[in-house]
Formats: sequence, C-alpha cells, structure tokens
Amino acid sequence: MHWTCVTGSLRPIEADWLIVPVLENGLTSAAQEINEITGGLVTRLRESGDLRGKLAEILPLVAGPYASANRLLLLGLGKGEEVDRRSLYRAGFAAGKFVASRKHARIALAVPEPTGRLNWWDMILGLGTGLYAAYRGPGIRQAQPDRQPPDETVLVAPVSAPQEQLESATRRAEVEGRAIQLARDLVNEPPCDLYPETFARRAELVSQSAGVECTIWDEKQLLAERMGCLLGVAQGSARPPRVVILRYRHAGDKPTLALLGKGVTFDSGGLSLKTNEQMQDMKGDMAGAAAVLAAVQAIAELRLPVNVLGLLALVENMPSGQALKLGDVLKARNGKTVEILNTDAEGRLILADILCYAVEQNAAHLLDLATLTGACMVALGTEVAGLMSNNEPWAERVRQSASAAGEQVWPLPMFKEYAELLRSHVADVKNVGGRYAGAITAAKFLEHFVADKPWAHLDIAGPAWAADDGPTRDAGGTGFGVRTLVELAHRYAQES
Repeated sequence: MHWTCVTGSLRPIEADWLIVPVLENGLTSAAQEINEITGGLVTRLRESGDLRGKLAEILPLVAGPYASANRLLLLGLGKGEEVDRRSLYRAGFAAGKFVASRKHARIALAVPEPTGRLNWWDMILGLGTGLYAAYRGPGIRQAQPDRQPPDETVLVAPVSAPQEQLESATRRAEVEGRAIQLARDLVNEPPCDLYPETFARRAELVSQSAGVECTIWDEKQLLAERMGCLLGVAQGSARPPRVVILRYRHAGDKPTLALLGKGVTFDSGGLSLKTNEQMQDMKGDMAGAAAVLAAVQAIAELRLPVNVLGLLALVENMPSGQALKLGDVLKARNGKTVEILNTDAEGRLILADILCYAVEQNAAHLLDLATLTGACMVALGTEVAGLMSNNEPWAERVRQSASAAGEQVWPLPMFKEYAELLRSHVADVKNVGGRYAGAITAAKFLEHFVADKPWAHLDIAGPAWAADDGPTRDAGGTGFGVRTLVELAHRYAQES
C-alpha cells in the first residue's frame, strides 16, 4: 500500500474518501476550508445537530461539485483541549474501519492544525497510525475479509506545515501502523496454527525482512542454557518450547535496551485448569511477545540509532501426564529454586529465565510485557496496564513514553513487604503469593531475576485484548504496547 504526505488545498485532492477532522467546540483548519468550499455546509450540519464533533463520530457525505474527492467523511476529534495522541489514534482507527469496509483505490486524510501542546508530528502520528492499523481487521480467515485496505493513502497538510516533520511523522505512522497490524494478527491467530515453533518461524521471517539478527533456541538448547523454569512450564505440552533472541545494533557501544515478551501461545492453566469461559481468549496469552516482535520490526524499519535486545519466551501451558505438578520445584537460569503452587501462574516462570539472560547480556535497562494477571484487570480495568519497577526513574521514563504514545499505564507499589508473600518453606521462592495483591506479587517474583538492573514490568492483561467490538477498536488483539515500545526506543536513542 502506497502511503504519502502532501501539502496544499483540499479542493483538488482526488480520492474515493477525503477524511476531514472536526472539533466538538470549533472547526479545524481542514473543516474550515471544506466549510468555505461547500458554502457553509459544515456550519449548517452543526446547527442542525447532524454533526457534533464528538470523538470518533463519523458523518459520510457525497462531495458533489465542491471538491475533487468523491465523498467526504467528517470525523469527530472531541473537544480541542482534550485532543491527545490517544484520542487521535482512536479517531483515526474509527475512520479506518469505516473506509476499509469496501475496496477503494485512494483515501485522503486532511491533517488538522495542532491543538494545545501537540505539534504536527503528534497530529500525523496519532491519526495516521490509527488509520493504518484499522485497515486490517480480525476477520482475516473469513471467506470475505472484513477489511479491504486501499491501494493508496495520502495525508494532506496545509502549506504552512513543516515539510521535514510531515515526512518523518508520515513514515513513522506507516511503520507503526504496520507493526500494530502484525501484533494484532499474531494475537488473533488460532492456537492450532500459532504455537511456539510457528511463532518462532514467523519471528525469523520478520527479522529477515527488517534486517534484525535472529537466533532461535529449541528444547535441546534451552536445556543446555539452563532455562529450567521455562522448560518446566512447557513439559505438559506436545508442542516444544522456543526462545527467540532478536538483536538490533545501530548505536555502537552505547547502552542496550532489553525488551522481553511473554509468549504463552495457549494457556489452559495446566493442572490448575481454567474453566471453559476463562480459556476462550487464552490464545492471546502471547500478546506481550507479539508486541515485542512488532516493536522490534518497527524500530528496525525506522533505523532508530539504538541497541535493542528482544527476547520472546514461547510455550504452551497444557495438562498431561508429564505436566508440571503442584509441589514441584524448578531451578531458574540464575540458580534460584521455585516452588510451584499454581501451574496457572506460568507466565512469570518463563519470564524469569529470559530476564536472567538479559541481565547476563549486560543490557542497561529491562522492560517486559506480559498478560500476566487477572488481578491487574481487577485493580485497573481493561483499558489500563499496570506498571511496576525496581527503579523509579526508569519506571517514569516508561510511563512518559506510554503517555506520549497514547497508551494508558498506571504505577502500582513495589514495597518490600510484598516479597514476604512469596516466601517458601522448601525453595528460594514460591510462584504465587496468595489471594491479595496478585499483580504486585507477580512483579515481586520477577524482581528475583533482574539482579540490580533497572527493570520495569507492564502487566497488559487488560488492554491487550478487547472482548467486544466498538467504533474505535476491534474485538480480539489490540496491539497494545507496540506504540509505547517504539516511543521508548525513540527516546532511549536520544537520551543515550
């Protein structure tokens, strides 16, 4: 799909759809131009109540003789003072869902002037990324796909907009949108097709295309590498585990950022078996690994001057005669022993081993993403990820990156008293801490494997998966975390 940005008037823009953003409490420059071209049509629609400009509101119109585009799509952005990258992404996604419901040759998006503290970069990156991401829906296996991306998308900005900023933002919006599509596709794949071996092969293909070094460890190599916790989780499945190691080195001897993802391609709970209802969306328990792979792809395509180590821990968690049992004791890569009291607390076990590896590789900062606990969803709901860390300055850098990218995270406390809940009578630590503070005790467990490295953990169990369809999202995988990781890498390159 061709993706470009131009400057100039909207009147001569030829397109099947011209998307024109509108504010709830005013007109954007693009809406003002269309209003003048159409003899006050936008004003009349507002006065009649047919157009309010609320976030993600869409009003399709036939352009008629007023413009070269065949149709106009008026797109609500909400109140001007509340516009940010998150709301822009949601608006762009709503527009993308609508226009991609049928096949079109060319879509044009009028980029409005920045509002509040935003700049042209933010406007293009927010709207453009959402638009691109929505061009692909979850129904990729339907006889008739539910989305049909256009052959070309052109972003149109006023001639006063800075050209260099427009071009770089347009490029990043395209790359991020494509990365989000990758993450969503992986999460939406059925578990009969996506399991550790096939996920690893997909990662290898992505790496080859993006120019990233990729190493895959099979079960024999994992045994040799002392990945005891990961192998313990995997032993109940007929599908052998894999660890994927991604290396992107474009910053010489500068510090390395380690990004780690939980990749349980299907989580039955093991012998601590989930109910049927709890298991229905467990093909998505690899969303953390999907986000890391997609983000590394984007970082490489953008050629960011940064060193990144990406680690994907890939397993199935299944019950069988060989499955992990309650009371078993596993030995992690760093030598610590773990008493197993719940086989459905498996994500932290596979992360433990790759965290140890990241520490050994002398990564300067660590960030893991995992659909780790239902407790985090109870605490924060389904739209917000929990942020936990052993280093407040590093946690703040992650939080600021997420905020700038338009993804919501919220810090949870990591007081030392929580570690007492993981005390074991027979091993160094147990894998669950009991009924209370489940998201935090999961993070305190991971803290045992990061040594003294600045580390942060994002529990994305809520926002990684959408149970229902809506104007600004599709049911299924959301691609949460990709934008945060790309923004973090972008800032890491600047700050390092």
